[in-house]
Amino acid sequence: MPEKILVITTMYPSKSNKTFGIFVKNQVEELRKQSSTVDVSAILDDKTSKLHVILKYFKWIMYTLFILLTKGRKYDLVHAHYAFPSGWLGLLFKKLFGVKLVVTCHGGDIDKMARINKFIHNQTKKILNGADHVIAVGEGLKEDIINDFSVSESSITVMSMGINRQVFKPIPKNEARQSLNMTDSSKHILFVGNIIAAKGIEELIEAFKLLKQEDNRLSLQLVGQPKQEAFLNKLKQKIRDEHIEGVTFHGALSQKEVAVWMAAADVFVLPSYIEGFGLVAVEAMSCHTPVVATKVGGLQYLLDESLGVLVPPRNPAALKESIKNVMEDEHLRYKLIKHGEDKAQENDHDVLIDRLRSIYDEIGAK
Repeated sequence: MPEKILVITTMYPSKSNKTFGIFVKNQVEELRKQSSTVDVSAILDDKTSKLHVILKYFKWIMYTLFILLTKGRKYDLVHAHYAFPSGWLGLLFKKLFGVKLVVTCHGGDIDKMARINKFIHNQTKKILNGADHVIAVGEGLKEDIINDFSVSESSITVMSMGINRQVFKPIPKNEARQSLNMTDSSKHILFVGNIIAAKGIEELIEAFKLLKQEDNRLSLQLVGQPKQEAFLNKLKQKIRDEHIEGVTFHGALSQKEVAVWMAAADVFVLPSYIEGFGLVAVEAMSCHTPVVATKVGGLQYLLDESLGVLVPPRNPAALKESIKNVMEDEHLRYKLIKHGEDKAQENDHDVLIDRLRSIYDEIGAK
C-alpha cells in the first residue's frame, strides 16, 4: 500500500452540496483508515454560472500545479477521478516525478467530455494510455474505453465506487415512513439524483401522471440537487399546468437521509438517458427497494431480469407499466429484493477498498 497518495478530482462534497462526489470522499476516508496519507485536490465550489465554472477550474488547476511543484516528488501514487482534466493533471506528476497514476472513469468523462471536440478526445486517449491502471465503474464503460481509446484490456479493472452498507441498509418500511411523516397507506415512488434533463425526470413525471389516473394514492418523491434552474422551472410549470398532484422536490439530502427515503419507498426509479454505472441503484437495492431503470450505459449491465426492471429511455408509457408491475407483483418484488441484496454485498465499499489496495500494490511493484 503506497504511503502517500494524492487524489485529484472535480467531484467532491461542498458545504452547499454535501452529496456531490460523496463516493470519492468515502473512498478517501477509507484509504486514510488504512494508515495512508491521502491529500486531496478538489473543486469545492458547485456554482454553475459560466464565469464561476471558469474561475473555479482555474483556481483548482493552479492549486494542483502548486502541489506538483512543491510536493510532487513526495507522492507514491496519484489517483485521478475523471479522465480529463483530472487525469491530465495526474499525468504531469507521472511525467515529472515518475509517480504511479491510477485513473477512475465515471462515465461522463468518456461518454460526454471526450466527445466535446477532437482535442479533448485525443487528450483523454493520451491520459488513459499513459496511466498505470484504469478503473471503469461499469462494464459498458470498459468496452468504450477499449474500443474508442485503444486501451489494453489488461490495464483496466471494472469496479464501482462502492456503497456504505452501514448507511444504506434495510429498515422496516413502516418505521422509515413514520420517521418521514409519510402516509403508510400510500405507495411511494422515489428518484434520487441531480435534477437535470439527462436523468429523465420529465419522462418520470409523465409516467407518474399516467399512474395517478389509475391510483390517486401514489406519490413521487424527487431527491437531488437542482443543477439546471430553467429545467427545474419547466418541471414545476408542467406539474402546475397539468394539475399533477403528489410530486415533491426535496433538494439534496445527506446519505443517511437518502437511505431512509430509499427504505420507505415502494420502488426506486432511475430513468436516465446516460449512466456510467448507476451506483444509486445499488444503494436502493441495499435498502431492499426494487429498482426500475432505463436500458442505457452501465445500467444495462448492472441490472438484469433478477436485479431490476429495464425500460427504453425517453418512454413514459413503458416506464409507467414497469413501475406498476413492480409495485403490484409481489413475486417480482421478492425476487428483485433477494438478488439485489447479493449485488449490494458485492459492492460493499469494505470489499472494494481491498480490491483498490491490491491494484495500488500491484502497480507499485512494477
